[in-house]
Amino acid sequence: MKFGAHVSIAGGIENAPLNAAKIGCEVFQFFSRSPRGGQPTYTEKSIELFKQNFKKTKITECYIHTPYYINLASANNRIRYGSISAIREELEIGTKLGVKYVMTHLGSAKDFGEEKSITLVAEALDKILDGYGGTTELLIENSAGSGEIIGDKFEEIGVIIKKMKNKTVGVCFDTCHAFASGYDLRTKEELEETLTEFNKRIGLPKLKLFHLNDSKTELGSNKDRHEDIGHGLLEFESFKLIVRHSSLKKINAIIETPGEHLDYNETLKLLRSVRK
Repeated sequence: MKFGAHVSIAGGIENAPLNAAKIGCEVFQFFSRSPRGGQPTYTEKSIELFKQNFKKTKITECYIHTPYYINLASANNRIRYGSISAIREELEIGTKLGVKYVMTHLGSAKDFGEEKSITLVAEALDKILDGYGGTTELLIENSAGSGEIIGDKFEEIGVIIKKMKNKTVGVCFDTCHAFASGYDLRTKEELEETLTEFNKRIGLPKLKLFHLNDSKTELGSNKDRHEDIGHGLLEFESFKLIVRHSSLKKINAIIETPGEHLDYNETLKLLRSVRK
């Protein structure tokens, strides 16, 4: 398992690999555009500079996180089709940059209800991947489940993947989101139970990446409140168990922690210290 963080693209996407290297990332994640919306700001020159800077580092992989506004089940066609276009654009730019994965949240079921929304999401994901021949792979990130957010339960993600015609989509497992959705990870037995449920509903081979984040809120809170590793309610033991688990050792991990107790450099060192 290799560790990294979500890094800034301030000044241009070409700065992301350098920012990652400065804090000791072995892998890294970034936004290719403003996470709040707007059009991509990269150019052919910045794409080339990104690739050059990436080669200068010892970093092995990188990933793109889609913008926050994504909603594949919106009743507003501008939002729904805008989300489809944005994710496809991220896959295309990811291929140009040499990005391994693009991860995305799915949106909300508030407009159509759970059953229809799941169908709409599956259809949208198929549309995104229709005719796509790039090398960057698409991942669904599990959610914390606040409101009527889609994808908080493994069963829901599994149903979406089963409904899809394209079976290449994988999963990014966020520990804070899983804990907030009622999946415990704090003991060996609880972790095994959670992984068994994941395997039953989705399939462990679909697990491609971790977001290792502690939680400010309790098990089953449905609140997305990240905490620095070892300073939240998940506790450090959870992360030791994940990092050392025989089935998970080759799945890389990104931190998205607030840095209130530990900065990213310190957190990455802490995670590397328990890796066998």
